[in-house]
Amino acid sequence: MSLRKRSCWIHAPAKINLTLEVLGRRSDGYHDIRSLMMPLALADCLEISEADEEHFDVVADGVDLGEIWPANRNLAWRAAELVRQRAGVSQPLAVRLIKRIPIGGGLGGGSADAAAMLVALSQLWKLGWSRQELMELGAELGSDVPGLVHGGAVCIEGRGERVTPACAEAGGWEPQWPVLLVNPGIAVSTAEVYQTCSRSGVLTSETNFYNIVHSALLGGNLQAVAGGLFNSLEAGVFQKYPAIERIAQLLKAADAPGVLLSGSGATVFALVRDVEQGEQIRRDLPGGMWSRLTWTLPDGVMAAHGFLEP
Repeated sequence: MSLRKRSCWIHAPAKINLTLEVLGRRSDGYHDIRSLMMPLALADCLEISEADEEHFDVVADGVDLGEIWPANRNLAWRAAELVRQRAGVSQPLAVRLIKRIPIGGGLGGGSADAAAMLVALSQLWKLGWSRQELMELGAELGSDVPGLVHGGAVCIEGRGERVTPACAEAGGWEPQWPVLLVNPGIAVSTAEVYQTCSRSGVLTSETNFYNIVHSALLGGNLQAVAGGLFNSLEAGVFQKYPAIERIAQLLKAADAPGVLLSGSGATVFALVRDVEQGEQIRRDLPGGMWSRLTWTLPDGVMAAHGFLEP
């Protein structure tokens, strides 16, 4: 390894789930799912440098860091430790994580940071790991990580480890649509939401939700995609957190084509017809809510990065 200290930065795009079907509980305690996931232009950013001593710093950019975990529990840092362990590298790192994705919001922020770290260190240290190898590493860190390493619209199955590009049949073309995100600042426990889903018996096995939205996505049909949005977890979350349901009701009342809870929440997203509609709805929202107008992104961390070397 070169004696010169190298550095890089990488974007870590958020995600939404256009469909999320919880199919059943596994023997390992996790749940089998089937989901159509899309990355967003909204992204955290990691600045990574080789250093003499370890340093991990988190900076807020428009989000509340009240729930941020210490470095040893942060997924990005755990990803760095995993890479060093597997690659036999002992190089200390200085990491600056700029958070723009709400913490615990159902937008995959922590998983995105982990995916970005895997990709960045593989490139920085010229490890030569393939995307598949990085996805397999990602599966050890979290269910959303493999899909976010892959990038683009993907179908994720199993615990999240089985990833298939959703738009390969269209030659890789993916639509870019404006998306309004709204988060009331409520902390939602993902584990608790899944447990509630299992206890209530709200487990789906139909293929219709994914198939309908997938076909519409391939055709670039926003209205059809909006009409097929589905999340097995939504009803349970709305029942336990009425404030989140009220956000969905507001967005539907504003005539957004499609409204859905993202992941386990607390963020609700709206597919909007255009930027003008998204901005108008955002202006009319009650005060005190985090909101962003962003876009679906045709690629992910495999493409949305740049490397800075002195």
